[in-house]
Amino acid sequence: MANQVMEYASGNEAAALAVRQIGYEVMGYYPITPSTQIAEGLDTMKAAGQTDLVMIPAEGEHSAAGICYGASVGGGRVFNATSANGLLYALEQLPVQAGTRYPMVMNVVCRTVSGPLSIKGDHSDLMFALNCGWVILYAHSVQQVYDFNIIALRLAEQVRLPVIVAYDGFFTSHQKKRCYRFEEDAVVREFIGEKKEPYPFFDFEHPITVGAYMNEPDLINNRYQLHQAMEQAALELPKLYEEYGSLSDRTYQAWDSYCSEDAEYLLVLLGSSYDTALEAVDRLREQGVKAGAVTLHVIRPFPEKELYEVCRHAKRILVADRQDSYGGGGGNFSLEVRAALQKYHAGAEVYNIVYGLGGADFSVEDAERMFELIQKAGQPDLGYYGIEAGKGGETLPLFEPLTRERTVLEGRKTLNATAQMPSRLAPGHGACPGCGIPVNLKLLLRGIEDPVVLLFQTGCGMIVTTPYPRTSFKVPYVHNLFQNGAATLSGLAELFYYKQKKGEFPEGDIVFIMVSGDGGMDIGMGSALGTAIRGHRLLLFEYDNGGYMNTGYQLSYSTPRGARSSTSHVGKDQYGKTFFHKDMPQLMAAAGVPYVATVAESNPADFIKRAVKAAGYAKEYGTAYVKAISACPLNWNDKPDKERSVIEAAVNCNYFPLYEVENGKTNLVYNPEEANKKIPVSEWLGMMGRTKHLLKDEYEELRKEIQAEVDRRFARLLAKSEHEFL
Repeated sequence: MANQVMEYASGNEAAALAVRQIGYEVMGYYPITPSTQIAEGLDTMKAAGQTDLVMIPAEGEHSAAGICYGASVGGGRVFNATSANGLLYALEQLPVQAGTRYPMVMNVVCRTVSGPLSIKGDHSDLMFALNCGWVILYAHSVQQVYDFNIIALRLAEQVRLPVIVAYDGFFTSHQKKRCYRFEEDAVVREFIGEKKEPYPFFDFEHPITVGAYMNEPDLINNRYQLHQAMEQAALELPKLYEEYGSLSDRTYQAWDSYCSEDAEYLLVLLGSSYDTALEAVDRLREQGVKAGAVTLHVIRPFPEKELYEVCRHAKRILVADRQDSYGGGGGNFSLEVRAALQKYHAGAEVYNIVYGLGGADFSVEDAERMFELIQKAGQPDLGYYGIEAGKGGETLPLFEPLTRERTVLEGRKTLNATAQMPSRLAPGHGACPGCGIPVNLKLLLRGIEDPVVLLFQTGCGMIVTTPYPRTSFKVPYVHNLFQNGAATLSGLAELFYYKQKKGEFPEGDIVFIMVSGDGGMDIGMGSALGTAIRGHRLLLFEYDNGGYMNTGYQLSYSTPRGARSSTSHVGKDQYGKTFFHKDMPQLMAAAGVPYVATVAESNPADFIKRAVKAAGYAKEYGTAYVKAISACPLNWNDKPDKERSVIEAAVNCNYFPLYEVENGKTNLVYNPEEANKKIPVSEWLGMMGRTKHLLKDEYEELRKEIQAEVDRRFARLLAKSEHEFL
């Protein structure tokens, strides 16, 4: 047995430890709760010089999967981690990885699939991957997360299939437990062995084509080979478990069971709930009830024969599923267990129940109650466990409706008159003190007299204003995910205009507004540009707080270069984010948007003017885009009461210039030099904890590069503003 050391770690930390020790070469990733901690931990190690893993921050999970596929085609050892809708967004790439037989490992930290939006743990995401051709291992403990990650890569390269290591979000992923890791990285790497590439991609003497066009009968042969590889995985896993057991003194098998040998009543479940069920079994045994529990460590290839062997003596079996296959008579796990037991003619009565959706806790008492249910059960489908019936009755409005008459400003249309505008956003939201989102929203809407419809992409702005059963919005509101907000709003707007034209909706303008931030214009950029190019009559508003703030501040493409974040740490081998911030207004202008503007709360009068102008364009001509720099004291690491001065400094150093592009013509609306307020970028960087380290002497060259890029971008804007056509 190799030397090991004890760690007190969470599942995500254990995964990162295994990844570091394995010595992966490339990780394509995109942050999504609750898997993000893996990338954060690896970035911390990278900054400290503990790993040379190439970490590529994609703009979305679909691209992250593509990065991983490309690196694995090149012969690299490749890793990824995701959750929930991130897995679904990447799903199109999963059969490509398996069908072309390129091994890699991905951790799926299981979480509820939206909508409605929930970040808590259940198994509804993983079950979408059952038919993608990936081996799927399931860990119910922190120790298994570490061990299975090591076993997974060895298996992946042995049978040339990608492997998922799955575990429960927030339960296994975040709860810290004692676990053991190998003291020497060399032990892990020797167990995995050297990677052997049968058809090297970069062999120019023998060039190959990957992913060729294929019809019958070749395609069915390809699928049969995939089937054979999965069958081979079923044969190889027991050998790997045994070999790993001799190395670690922890021997696994496809299943785990407790008191199953003579059990009359068996509870079969996945993940961390299994450990909870063990205590219930002990309690029931003390009462004379022959109870037992079973879990699986492997879902693909499904260990049907092994499952039958461990369950065949039971009288009644309850399969508890943390997911439902709606209309299928149970969750996917329940259906597969039932099919396996029926195939081998098990004599037990098999029941199913759906529980724990949206991360609902599973207690020992819940497990005891489930055993009671199968002792009394009269029908195989026990339905849902833990639901509560609603009270019914009439739904009362939270606010007085903001009709068209209430938002028309009386008298002269002056900036002072906009103070009369009723707020579309009610008080009582859950934003952090000093958060710029409510401030920017109120400035955006203050001068718009027409009724508005709001769509929020996922982000802090959405989360703090719509915690069920309350809402902060006095106007029609809809949410959709980061990657598809603009397209969703375009469909909503076009339906309105269609029905209005037919006389089914009343006359009068409505301003359709999408609100995005927290990196939403990274993963959602394609949808936004597509919407803009199509020219739908709506307004895209981006509050730019410079990071993925709603998931704990990971770097986004709008994060300043050099800034510290939880995926761009500062250490001896890393200085923060390594590339310059994205210029989204110029991208929108290049897409031919009729109106683009940048605004800041430090210049409120200009903010309101640009917003009213943008709304006018959105009503009449097509897509308008407005971007505001938005404070985030928590992650900028500054003081809430100082945020307006920090915003003002960003404007005065030209990091965030104020301008508009109207029908292709650039107009610089504020020049700090002419106002005698110009400051160096370093002065702004020094006001925030996330960039204050850049003032050290060791980063002098980096400061010069940042200043030069800011100056270059502003000089181009100035030149465009002075040009007749630009």
